[in-house]
Amino acid sequence: MKRFCFAMLLLSGTGMYAQTQKDSINIIDELVITENRFSTPVSKQNRNVYVIDNATIKKLPGHTLNEILQYANGVDLRQRGPMGSQADISIDGGSFEQTVVLLNGAKIIDSQTAHNMLNLPIPAEVIERIEIIRGPAARIYGINSLTGAINIITKKPQQSGVLLSAYAGSNFEKNTEGNGDTFFSDGVQAGGTIAKEKHQHSIFASHDKSNGYRYNTGFENNKLFYQGNVQVNPNNEILGSFGYVKNGFGANGFYASPGDKNSAEIVQTTFATLQSKHRLNEKWSLTPRVSYRYNFDDYRYFGNGNLTSGRSKHYTNSVAGELNSTYKMDRSELGFGAEVRNEDINSTSIGEHNRNNMGVYVEYRTFAIKRMNLNVGAYLNYNSDYKWQVYPGLDAGYALTDAFKVIASLGTSQRIPSFTDLYLDQRPGNIGNPTLKSENAFQGETGFKYNRGAFNFNATYFYRDISNFIDWTRSVSTDPWQSHNFGNLVTNGINLRSGYKANVSAEGKINISLAYSFLNSEFKNTQTDLASKYLISSLKHQITNTIDYQYRNFTVLFATRFNERATGASYWVNDFRLSQTLNKFVVFVDAQNIFNATYYEAGAIPLPSRWFTAGVKFVTF
Repeated sequence: MKRFCFAMLLLSGTGMYAQTQKDSINIIDELVITENRFSTPVSKQNRNVYVIDNATIKKLPGHTLNEILQYANGVDLRQRGPMGSQADISIDGGSFEQTVVLLNGAKIIDSQTAHNMLNLPIPAEVIERIEIIRGPAARIYGINSLTGAINIITKKPQQSGVLLSAYAGSNFEKNTEGNGDTFFSDGVQAGGTIAKEKHQHSIFASHDKSNGYRYNTGFENNKLFYQGNVQVNPNNEILGSFGYVKNGFGANGFYASPGDKNSAEIVQTTFATLQSKHRLNEKWSLTPRVSYRYNFDDYRYFGNGNLTSGRSKHYTNSVAGELNSTYKMDRSELGFGAEVRNEDINSTSIGEHNRNNMGVYVEYRTFAIKRMNLNVGAYLNYNSDYKWQVYPGLDAGYALTDAFKVIASLGTSQRIPSFTDLYLDQRPGNIGNPTLKSENAFQGETGFKYNRGAFNFNATYFYRDISNFIDWTRSVSTDPWQSHNFGNLVTNGINLRSGYKANVSAEGKINISLAYSFLNSEFKNTQTDLASKYLISSLKHQITNTIDYQYRNFTVLFATRFNERATGASYWVNDFRLSQTLNKFVVFVDAQNIFNATYYEAGAIPLPSRWFTAGVKFVTF
């Protein structure tokens, strides 16, 4: 398997580079990674950073954040249901609790459980790019960025206009266990933008509905998102956003199979962020930020018929404030900042709990040595439950030529247990453990980046050791699952990624990306007689590949995903999209899982068979 993957990457790299044309367009250098204190072009990044840009997002066969992320190299998206019903996300073999998600730098942390992390109303139309930062990132993003971070950057509207869209889809199979109806999905979306010289606004609302793809997997999602940008003057800007989503779905087999065949769940999320950017002078800039997130999770083991038993309701709130600053000097920059966070929960199965977190950041970046840049920093954290901890890190890069750069990094990070990990009491199914220690990670990484003309190629190797790894375990099948510090998880990994962009004719363009990841994870200092709930399905091999061709206003994209998990289970999933722009209309046809693969991403939950979707958009911006 490994020889096959390396051969694919080698052939794609040599063959594509040989075809490079002088008029090819390489846009990756134009992208700037917007960390909380430093902004760095991708070509100068010392970390393993993967960017899904707006041009790619438009072409992918899907319209939700979950569907976009499933094509990201190194990202393991374990869906329990399609189109955003419920999904866990992790990076490079970590657990779904070890990745932090951010919106324009503001952390979206669900202190109840990361199962709800991606319950977000952010439409694909407002996403400028998605930055995936791999490896421990505490010195940049603070708590819970144990194995990486995903930062969603939204657009600032460039012109005023409206968007109206509708779609419908089906696998043309019937619900033989239920009412016999054909499985289907449909949805509508409406939105608009206002772009003025001093202020810009975006607002979008959508409604998606489906009767599922197998018994009791239907869903209904309602989403609302607003963003506003205001330029007070050339040195001061304000950015605010608000989102609301109500997501109800059948949860057949999601958490307690086979007894939960008729279970249902409703998750409501509200969030708001307000931040500003201030350039105090030529050297000093300041960025304050406040954010709020409310989540309501209503799980019904017996579905909607019996609401007097087997029901769990969770109410969580998190309020955070953050202040970041950058001071520029000759050939160097100093970044520093502080954050505070309060989290509370009121739950029928977890109880009432409250905790506070405070962190302080310090970073220093220098370009004093020609062709080399060095970043060093630390994050000092205080948590009301886990007291003081410090997490240093550094990275360096050296450009051997204009096209070839070697990189290396050392990083540390931590993950504070969720309220579910600590206090859940759903006997006989799952019980928490209030004596849990926080997880800690150390990672070293080295590699190189090659970027010339229309071709780019990245290769990295990393070693990571997570101590006090938290998993849900049990010794016999009749016992409840309980959270434990399971030991040390040591992971070695290789990541290869290549891309090619070219104009193949006066009006035709081709884009090819191909990536491969290999992970080898091993537990140390553990009890060998315990069964693990989550680690057993971590990835070992992953291939992601997209090929798209655009001729004038017509685009065709073919996407392939291959996953082989630690258990040996493997699957290929192939999707494609056809789209045609006609004046202000965009017509598209998607086919997902076109070869009808049978596959599982979370537990024993089969995901949809071949699914076809057709839709139309009316866009004036």
